[in-house]
Amino acid sequence: MFIMADIAFFALTFITIATAIISLESKEIVYGGISLALFFLSLAGFYVLLDAQFVAMFQLIVYVGAVAVLIIFTVMLVKREKWIKDEVIGLRYIGTILGLTLGLTLGLILIETNFESMIASSSTVSILDIGIKIIFDYWVALEVLALLLAAALIGAITMAKLDKED
Repeated sequence: MFIMADIAFFALTFITIATAIISLESKEIVYGGISLALFFLSLAGFYVLLDAQFVAMFQLIVYVGAVAVLIIFTVMLVKREKWIKDEVIGLRYIGTILGLTLGLTLGLILIETNFESMIASSSTVSILDIGIKIIFDYWVALEVLALLLAAALIGAITMAKLDKED
């Protein structure tokens, strides 16, 4: 008999594989970027199932909140006329099914998660310790990521300005 974690695992597996395939095979780059964001979101769901809530929140903030959104905004700034014209009806149904599946899965995870017991049985490592470790030990990667995101944003703005002048 399946328990709730097994059902959530299989639902997340389906969402992860489907969004990865859509991201790779999408002809429109905006839809590929959106499915990439959903892929990152489903990976955060796996981290929640593994009881790694801090890593899941880091996944949401960095990859979904920064990288995927930056990719989508960059594409929308540069090629806004092109991606609005072509609309594929089949992707709307796939997106609706994936969205409902994701919402149901996250809802079931929230219902089954006992946050009070997690807080009471937390280990000796605090979020402050993890933040200090990231800032002091991995500051180079943090700086490179910040510079990469800034360069991508500057490039998108420059390309959008060049596109307007033509």
